[in-house]
Amino acid sequence: MIGQAKAYPTLAILALVACGGSKPPEKKAVEAPKPLEYFHVDAATAGVVRGKVSFTGTKPARKVIVMDSDAGCQQAHAGHPVYDEPIVTGKGGGLANAFVYIQAGLEGRKFELPEGPVVLNQHGCMFEPRVLGMRAGQFMAVRNSDTVSHNVHPKPTNNYDWNQQQPPGSPDLEHKFPRADVMIPVKCNVHSWMRAYIGVVDHPYFAVTGPDGAFELKNVPPGGYTVAVWQEKLGEQKQAIHLAASGTAAVNFTYP
Repeated sequence: MIGQAKAYPTLAILALVACGGSKPPEKKAVEAPKPLEYFHVDAATAGVVRGKVSFTGTKPARKVIVMDSDAGCQQAHAGHPVYDEPIVTGKGGGLANAFVYIQAGLEGRKFELPEGPVVLNQHGCMFEPRVLGMRAGQFMAVRNSDTVSHNVHPKPTNNYDWNQQQPPGSPDLEHKFPRADVMIPVKCNVHSWMRAYIGVVDHPYFAVTGPDGAFELKNVPPGGYTVAVWQEKLGEQKQAIHLAASGTAAVNFTYP
C-alpha cells in the first residue's frame, strides 16, 4: 500500500504535462493601418494653368424639347419653349460646358478630399448643371426641386451603375463614385430629354467652362502634364504642357 501511495505525485506531474502545462504561444501584435499620406502642394512653387476653349464651326439649330408627356414639366416653364442646346457659345467664340482637366502627370499623388458635396439639381425637368466636375470618393447630392418625380440613372464605365426614384419633396440622394471616370452620362428614366454629364477625377485640377470658354487651374505643382478637354458633341482634345515653378502655362483648345 505504501509503494502505491508514492506513485501518486508522479502521476499528477504527468497529468499536468499532458493537459498543457506548458506556456501558451504568444499572440502577435496586430499593426494599426497607416493613415493616408496626402500630397501637399508647395505654395512657393505652385503655378497656374489657364486658357480658353473655342468653337469656330457652325452651331446646330436648337431643338425644342417636347414635354407633353408630363403636365408638371410644362407648367414649370409657364408655356415658354425649352431648348436642347448641346453646343453653347458666347462672345468671341467661347465654348461653354467643356470639361477641362489634367489627364496625366499627377500619378502616385493622393489629394485630400473637399468636405462638402457637389450638387446635381433637377429643376424644370432639366438637370442643372448640364456638366459637373467632382472628385473620386466625394459625395454628390442629387436634388429634386420639381413638383414631379424623377428617376436618376448615371451610366458610368469605371464605377457601379445605379438608378433611383426621387419623388418631389424627398431628401437629396447621396452617392459617390470611388474611381475616376470621365465622363459619366446621366439620364432620367422618366423624362427622356433630361441629360447631364459628370467628370470624376482623383485630383483637384479640373474646371467646367462658362460661355466665355475660359478656364483656370490654380495651385498646380510644377511639372509636365497632359491637359485634356471633353465636350459632349465635339469629343476630346489634349495637349502636353510644362509648368515651371511659380509659373503660368497657357493652353488653348479650338473645336472646328
